[in-house]
Amino acid sequence: MTSTSNTSLSNGSADEIPSLYGPGKNVKRVRTRHLIEAKERGEKWAMLTSYDQYTAALFDEAGIPALLVGDSAANNVYGYETTLQVSVDELVPLVAAVARSTQRTLVIADLPFGSYEAGPTQALETAVRFMKAGAHAVKLEGGRRMAEQIRALTNAGIPVMGHIGFTPQSEHAVGGYRVQGRDAQAAEVEADAHAVAEAGAFAVVLEMVTAAVAAEITKQLPIPTVGIGAGPDTDAQVLVWQDMAGLRRGRPQRFVKRYAVVADVLQNAAKAFADEVRAGEFPTKAHSFE
Repeated sequence: MTSTSNTSLSNGSADEIPSLYGPGKNVKRVRTRHLIEAKERGEKWAMLTSYDQYTAALFDEAGIPALLVGDSAANNVYGYETTLQVSVDELVPLVAAVARSTQRTLVIADLPFGSYEAGPTQALETAVRFMKAGAHAVKLEGGRRMAEQIRALTNAGIPVMGHIGFTPQSEHAVGGYRVQGRDAQAAEVEADAHAVAEAGAFAVVLEMVTAAVAAEITKQLPIPTVGIGAGPDTDAQVLVWQDMAGLRRGRPQRFVKRYAVVADVLQNAAKAFADEVRAGEFPTKAHSFE
């Protein structure tokens, strides 16, 4: 199958994105259709969270095609114990900062707990706030029970990423972190996936879903699946950047791979700075004005 993206690559056109990966590619903004086209080509892609201008710009330059301003900012920015505590008012400025700091990546805003569950009207009002802040799409948790909200947003022209399997905003209802899709539960997860796609979502996150069920859902759906703890066969993978880069200390979740230990780098830099100040070694003449 030849997509418009592949055609543009052969023509050398700058109108389309030939690949979702890598720095130095076309600087045109990634759109939801490019992610769907990537699935059709069999091209996997990565998504990370971002909550500030510096990580947003770095991840954009690194070629990450989608950034999620997640409600995980609750734990990773604001110091809350759970994601339930973060508000729309706290997330909107983060979305604006990430959107302003990127040129190419698709910026997706998470709708926090309590901002969409009441019904389509509430969901639309919240999503409009995030879109006005600069988001290019929104994400919300829930399968069949949220199909009406997803349909209302997509009918209003707002792209929606679904989120099923383990949904952190419902952690207390399901009794904590539990893998989804085992045994008889597999049919429930698959039904949620189809409901999200049929309601008009452009992609769906599968969190802590068994690898076999995630692989089957990925085969069945026409939209991309984004795995987090859902095995290797989803169309894309997402991680919280503080987990991926090792800024967060402590034992990581099983599905997390640390690609760096940023926490040690920052701590060592801070210690070196403090040591030089105490010893009178900083600032030197090179760091001073005549």
